[in-house]
Amino acid sequence: MDISPYRVAPGATTDLTTTPTDDDGGLDKSRGRKLTKALNKQLEALQELLYAERKHKVLVVIQATDTGGKDGTIRHVFDGVNPQGVKVASFKKPTEEELAHDYLWRVHRHTPGAGEITIFNRSHYEDVLVVRVHDLVAQDRWERRYDHIANLERMLADEGTTIIKLFLHISKEEQRERLQARVDDPQKNWKFSFGDLAERERWDDYQEAFREMLERTSTADSPWYIIPADRKWYRNLVVSEIMVQTLEGLAMTWPAPEVGVPGTLVE
Repeated sequence: MDISPYRVAPGATTDLTTTPTDDDGGLDKSRGRKLTKALNKQLEALQELLYAERKHKVLVVIQATDTGGKDGTIRHVFDGVNPQGVKVASFKKPTEEELAHDYLWRVHRHTPGAGEITIFNRSHYEDVLVVRVHDLVAQDRWERRYDHIANLERMLADEGTTIIKLFLHISKEEQRERLQARVDDPQKNWKFSFGDLAERERWDDYQEAFREMLERTSTADSPWYIIPADRKWYRNLVVSEIMVQTLEGLAMTWPAPEVGVPGTLVE
């Protein structure tokens, strides 16, 4: 699969209103799921190699609107990987301790160590999304945060972290259907909050905030990918392909064994 159409080139302009949310790559669901399953096996092997080599660090950042599919993406794409080498960090409303520090403090300490994949379920970008849309700080303050974030990611990349940023792009109608499904299914009622409806009323504000986020922070070392996410199976396929191609690009090798190990007879 050619993943380049989904990658936001540095300095490129983005129009989310015309960017497809329901792409299927010319595949049907059955074929897409089979391809994803095969990629899952490749990702499992690559993650084991990453963990064994302990040279590279991989940070995956996932952002989306409410119901965008962050949890589902993590669950399906990383199915089968060794949890010893994969961590998920979720960033919700800051705690009192977190608010007592700079806004990047709570994020930096969760970045991956050598041999690890860390997935951010929401991230430092909340501070140019929710904070912006809800006017939690003055505009001149959140405007400076694009440079702060870019500098943090540049430092991480310089120190050996491979960064993959995924924006799960769904339509407003798809969000309506997913919210309604949470209302209609008693087993999904717990996922629904009336606050989701209040956030939905700010749809256009969020789309504008996402647009600027994508345009101002997609770089060669820290690229954003816009993932068409109305079709969950295709979302999983594209993300799996991005993960596999990125890890293959690290040209990893198995660590050399201790001297004398090859040929040793275990009695």
